Amino acid sequence: MDVSLATSAGRADRPNEDFVGAVPGAVVLLDGAGIPGAESLCSHGVAWYTHRLGGALLGHLSRGDGRELAAILATAIDEIAAEHGDTCDIADPSSPQATVAMVRAHHCRLDWLLLADSFLVIDQVDAGPLVITDEREMTTRRECSAPLAGVARETPEYDRVRASCVTALRARRNQPGGYWLAKDDPRAAWEAVNGSRSLADLNGVALLSNGASRIVSPYGLTDWPGVVDLLRAGGPAGVIARVRQAEAQTTGGADARSPDDATVAHCTHLPR
Repeated sequence: MDVSLATSAGRADRPNEDFVGAVPGAVVLLDGAGIPGAESLCSHGVAWYTHRLGGALLGHLSRGDGRELAAILATAIDEIAAEHGDTCDIADPSSPQATVAMVRAHHCRLDWLLLADSFLVIDQVDAGPLVITDEREMTTRRECSAPLAGVARETPEYDRVRASCVTALRARRNQPGGYWLAKDDPRAAWEAVNGSRSLADLNGVALLSNGASRIVSPYGLTDWPGVVDLLRAGGPAGVIARVRQAEAQTTGGADARSPDDATVAHCTHLPR
């Protein structure tokens, strides 16, 4: 399996909180969640967390023992929690956390796992790309933001309601009926979206962090089949470059968004 990787920090003055890496037959991509003020909860920070968790996942995957991906993730979450649980308030809802995307080629099948809003794009031989993500965070975010409808922006009332919405969203993190992230509780691993396909049916697979997926939404620069074409032509770096161009063009406009860390992994020549 050939793997191409690219990652780009959203801001030059902050560390890249994404992580991507590969071992023979497997790829891991994490998108760290940076919560303002979390430094008082964890002295290590989000980038430390994603790199430690990503490294642990790659270590377990390199063993090639065929364990369930959820079991591997649960073990890794537990290991990293033990590394800083005595010095940091890892149970606080704002402590370091991350989305997780993993793929593994094993016994002629591609296994995958997704936890939170990264994207998996499976390039199928006889059909268009199959796009998989975990939509629970976005669904929960919409539900928690509903009280903001009709409230005028840049008013004390808006700030008060927004703060209440943020508190409600964090309270539903890693809770039944809410959404799940890798954090301090290994049980979150068993809530991940997962699946498997025959490698014979696939041309390749791509993993994108939320920052890289902006190329499709909200920027609408292309669709998912177009992403596959871009990856074939210019690789992961080409996709990220298009996102950065769109971010630069919308700076200060109505559609402006703060640049986000963006990461892409593209796997081709899958083993049969």
